[in-house]
Amino acid sequence: MQLRSLTICAIVFFTAGLAVASFAGFREFIPGLLQGALITIQITIGGCILAVIMALVAAIAKMYGPWPLRWLAIAYIEVFRGTSALVQLFWLFFVLPHFGILLEPLTVAIAALGLNVGAYGAEVVRGAVAAVPRGQWEASVALNMPRNLALRRIILPQAFIAMIPPWGNLFIELLKATALVSLITISDLTFKAQQMNQTTFRTVEIFTIVLIMYLAISILITVGMRALETVAARGMARGR
Repeated sequence: MQLRSLTICAIVFFTAGLAVASFAGFREFIPGLLQGALITIQITIGGCILAVIMALVAAIAKMYGPWPLRWLAIAYIEVFRGTSALVQLFWLFFVLPHFGILLEPLTVAIAALGLNVGAYGAEVVRGAVAAVPRGQWEASVALNMPRNLALRRIILPQAFIAMIPPWGNLFIELLKATALVSLITISDLTFKAQQMNQTTFRTVEIFTIVLIMYLAISILITVGMRALETVAARGMARGR
């Protein structure tokens, strides 16, 4: 029922944005805003995938890896949590070319946001894994199960459910951070809105529509994560 309500809200907000744009005489700008929204969604999806991968790798390395990997994971987490996402974005875009590394703006955007959110996600993964009852580890040892197999078959599946709610928050934070990529010449939703505002000076209408679009996308993320949480909980219940 809650998922249905959130889905309806997302549809209503997105439709409201299109309606406001149409009534305000901005119908001709809708394709541009939708094109920008598509770029925003693409960066969000790519950044989320990279964030999850980096978080899992960094958390497992920090907790169970040999000391070189452990210190490398700690350095990654602290550097990307302790510095500004905007500075990280600029560093990858403007500094890496001085070392002969040239990346496309879209690649830089996905990498910067994914690495930044992945550092926060690593602590989410670590906390979820640490919260699994110690008896699960003891049972795997009693079965003579190697640590890697125990992590993959017993520990991580149980920790996965606890990770989902905070990961939903991180994904929404990543979505909002995509507005920064307009500063490295990417025509995302914010960039398109700024362009239209400079040519039409209809600030209220344009940024109200953009606000509704961001809200609709964030609600869709929430719906997806709630659905994933429900499926995971049912799977765990069947496993028990």
